Amino acid sequence: MQVTMEQAELLILAAGGRETELAAAIEEVGAKAVCSLAVEELVFRCRLPSNKTHVHVRLDLLHGGERFTHTIGVQAGRPVTLVEGEPDTAIFLLEFELAELVRSLYGPLRERRPGTHRSRLLVERPTAKALYDGPLRGDWYSVGRAVDTVLSGCSAGPSDLGELSVRHGTDKWGTWHWYTPHYERHLRALRGEPVRLLEIGIGGYDDPGLGGWSLKMWKAYFPRGLMTGLDVFAKHGLDEPRLRTVRGDQNDPGFLRAFGEEHGPFDVIVDDGSHVNEHILTSFEALFRYVRPGGFYIIEDIWTAYCTKFGGDESPVSPPTTSIGMLQALLDKLHYQERPGEAGDDIAQSVVGVHVYHNIAFIEKGHNAEGGIAPAVSQLFESSPSTPR
Repeated sequence: MQVTMEQAELLILAAGGRETELAAAIEEVGAKAVCSLAVEELVFRCRLPSNKTHVHVRLDLLHGGERFTHTIGVQAGRPVTLVEGEPDTAIFLLEFELAELVRSLYGPLRERRPGTHRSRLLVERPTAKALYDGPLRGDWYSVGRAVDTVLSGCSAGPSDLGELSVRHGTDKWGTWHWYTPHYERHLRALRGEPVRLLEIGIGGYDDPGLGGWSLKMWKAYFPRGLMTGLDVFAKHGLDEPRLRTVRGDQNDPGFLRAFGEEHGPFDVIVDDGSHVNEHILTSFEALFRYVRPGGFYIIEDIWTAYCTKFGGDESPVSPPTTSIGMLQALLDKLHYQERPGEAGDDIAQSVVGVHVYHNIAFIEKGHNAEGGIAPAVSQLFESSPSTPR
């Protein structure tokens, strides 16, 4: 049985706590299910292989006197794969305590440590020995490189978001857009946290199993995070323990509020949906309340503010019906305390930063209640005949 998103969150939170909490979480979910989750997560996180000769690495997870065996196939030019069954061609054994591997995968970020696993070369079986004496004899380095690839997936490494974007096939870096440095600037501090992220727009149009490229990028970037994708098309073929898809219209305020109540709050919301200006405004007004303080609401492709096909306007100054116009209005909301008698609405009281870059904007959530400039100070400047320095 596949682990649910709620069970995955339970394990993530327990992995940052005491040993007894993690042990209890494993028992609640079930050791066999946790093993399957951990191995699938490990395979997902592995860096690209560099070993020329194909190598099978056996991965054994131990828990409560039981041994759970999996085999991983590694070769350059191919994705790392989980091999069905228990082939006798595995040439190397890696052995972990299940709780230790779960903590390495889902606990707070840390550098790779020695002493987390046991290992040995498997040459006692005829098939493995034939490989060792045959194809691998002239390519011994392939074994070491394959083992290193598997171990690279056992912890949350500091992969660059641009590299992850390219690896998972998104357009956020290196093609149409150059967003990832801006994302890293604002989201790096959240990377080791149990983040909840929502992305509007999954991609792949009406194919239920196609798309989700950037959701997988975010899943890799936030190793303790839970990803939710919202799209006008059903995308149930992409669902997995740390990635959930929901079908819905980003231009329907009633649906968005119900969605936020059920699935929120979120640390990060990314609008990479239709890019229609009306939809952008509707989504922000409905969903910003479901961003946690300290989090961000991010809008991509704000160039459509100038494109009439997307409900934009070609005027030199964007009207409030566009994404750019909305961002300009947010600057006034950010400074509502400087206007005498202005109480500020819910958005004004919770926007603490508006960071705009080429084609992308980050709206920072917090408590905008620092207090404005004292009236006596502003009156002093207004009555002064000289320009203040």
